[in-house]
Amino acid sequence: MIKRELYKKTIRRRLVQLTGLLSVWMLLVGGRLLHVQVAQHEQWRAQADRQQRRAIRVTAVRGTIYDRAGRELAKSVEASSIFAVPVEIEDVERTARELARVLRMDPATLRERLSERREFVWVKRKVAPEEAEAVKALGLAGIHFVTENKRTYPNGELAAHVLGYAGIDEVGLEGLEFAYDREIRGEESTVFVYRDARGRTYERTQRPVARGHDLVLTLDATIQFHVERELREAVRRARARSGVAIVLDPKTGEILALANVPTFDPNAFTKASEEARRNRAIRDLYEPGSVFKIVTFAAALEEGVLRPNEVIECLGGHIVLAGHTIRDHRPFFRLTAREVLEHSSNVGTIQIALRVGAERLAHYIERFGFGRRTGVELPGEARGIVRPVRRWTPASVGAIAIGQEIGVTPLQMAAAIATIANEGVWVQPHVVRAVRSRDGTVIARTEPERRRVLSAASARVLARMLEGVVERGTGQLAQLSGYSAAGKTGTAQQFDPRTRRYSRTRYVASFAGFAPVGDPRVVVLVALDHPRPKYTGGEVAAPVFKRIAEAALHALNVPPDRSPERPILALRTNFASEGTVGEIGLVETEAVRLSSLPPSGTEARDFLTRSLAQAVASARSVRDDPRLVRVPDFRGQGIRAVAEQCARIGLRLIVSGSGRAVRQEPAAGTLVVRGTTCRVEFQ
Repeated sequence: MIKRELYKKTIRRRLVQLTGLLSVWMLLVGGRLLHVQVAQHEQWRAQADRQQRRAIRVTAVRGTIYDRAGRELAKSVEASSIFAVPVEIEDVERTARELARVLRMDPATLRERLSERREFVWVKRKVAPEEAEAVKALGLAGIHFVTENKRTYPNGELAAHVLGYAGIDEVGLEGLEFAYDREIRGEESTVFVYRDARGRTYERTQRPVARGHDLVLTLDATIQFHVERELREAVRRARARSGVAIVLDPKTGEILALANVPTFDPNAFTKASEEARRNRAIRDLYEPGSVFKIVTFAAALEEGVLRPNEVIECLGGHIVLAGHTIRDHRPFFRLTAREVLEHSSNVGTIQIALRVGAERLAHYIERFGFGRRTGVELPGEARGIVRPVRRWTPASVGAIAIGQEIGVTPLQMAAAIATIANEGVWVQPHVVRAVRSRDGTVIARTEPERRRVLSAASARVLARMLEGVVERGTGQLAQLSGYSAAGKTGTAQQFDPRTRRYSRTRYVASFAGFAPVGDPRVVVLVALDHPRPKYTGGEVAAPVFKRIAEAALHALNVPPDRSPERPILALRTNFASEGTVGEIGLVETEAVRLSSLPPSGTEARDFLTRSLAQAVASARSVRDDPRLVRVPDFRGQGIRAVAEQCARIGLRLIVSGSGRAVRQEPAAGTLVVRGTTCRVEFQ
């Protein structure tokens, strides 16, 4: 009995002890669980995320860049990027070999990349759709896809130096893509990839992002296309090293076109040379030569020391300043001030500059904006070189008056001639009209700087004098068909640093002008570097001005202010069998100026034959350009059929009404740049 009681007590004591131990253990475990789940929750969740989840940063959706008419110049599109999870790859050798074959990559590089014991490696980013499909068809373990955004430029080289380009990470690297990167870029997306305990991917989620803002430019894609085509042909024909052309509206400062040759395709900017990517219009400095005489004449007229019809002594074509002899291209003796400008007399211009004086001439050079940046939105703009007047030599007033001893950019020179066209008011050149949100709300609008440089009266007098340059002087090849024009030629010798003298073989040929003279709508500057064998601005650059100005005025629907000359030769549709007018839809007649014809007889017949051959060649080049499309005849078709045709050939569509198409603009058969807006009325 006693033993039984002792046994029970022992059992109870041991149960109490066991219960106590279990209670303590449970308290410890519970406390630990509480500590892990509450106090260390974030720490353990972060560790689990590191083991099970991989965050992949995906490029942002950049905003679209439009021209002034709403045509897309740069946009972002979705593209597949290929990445690998090396721990999932079963056969590195085979995987590398298959990927290299499809993606045209180096097998050794891929093998090394896939052999890394990492959770994530890029294989190839933003691949072509056909490459993505080919890789998917391989069914390789450990190879995955993610959708990124790829910057694309649908018109290729068009406006490349204005647009610039963005890199593989959708960060702007040049041009407006760089200057407005903060506004355009948007927010990056994040793709979360989840893996199980064996490292196998079982889920992917993507966080939505905010798209970047859009840019609306001042450029006109149609004018830009014509300018690039004419400049490219001019550089080829003149055998020039490079060329620049700028078209701007003198009243608003809006740049309608800005072109450089050589150029590049921003879709493949890594393949372009630094020379091709260089924006010469704002970065290259040159001594402008005689085109700079507009500043000298403007200063003299504004200061009241010159009248257009007064006689200037030109001293037989040479003058000596501080021991330096400056000559004219041919001897002149007595010319009116108008004739000095028309014939581009260096001696006459220097005589006028001596009346103005160094201090006042320097003042007007500064007022016209030389020696400082114009403030255009493009990155890398040069200031130019203008020495302080205290550092001028006794000969400087004469040299600077004719465009030597000074360095300017083409854009600075274009802005100066625009000041004359705008009745003496300088307006800041710009390429961005507005920054817009995705819903169309204007976030920022460009308000260009304005300042008066000359009185309106002085500017009007100088404009008429510059009209004489085109009508009677060195710029006769700049005469337009149906429009009055004014401007100035420039033939600038390039300074040779090796000989420390001006070269007798290297020149910059230029022409800067505006049209129509009474109500200027466009300013055009053309500059060709080292043309040969012809090298004068009147021979080489003035004809390019003519072609560009006429194309721009027609594109802007500016009515003619003069009757075109009577044509003596017409290219009509009976030449259609040769693939010219009738085939490509150009106007039916192309006039040849009476003033440009040679004497009658065999020489005249040969001249006409050459002119026709040139017109035919030009027509074929237009027809074959891949950026041009012909507007279909939409009449009688329904909205859906019209929309499908526009989408297929790259035209934008604005619809009014319903039913069948009855009217359209542009007309059927018109050649336009891809992206042009067609307005179609349905009834």
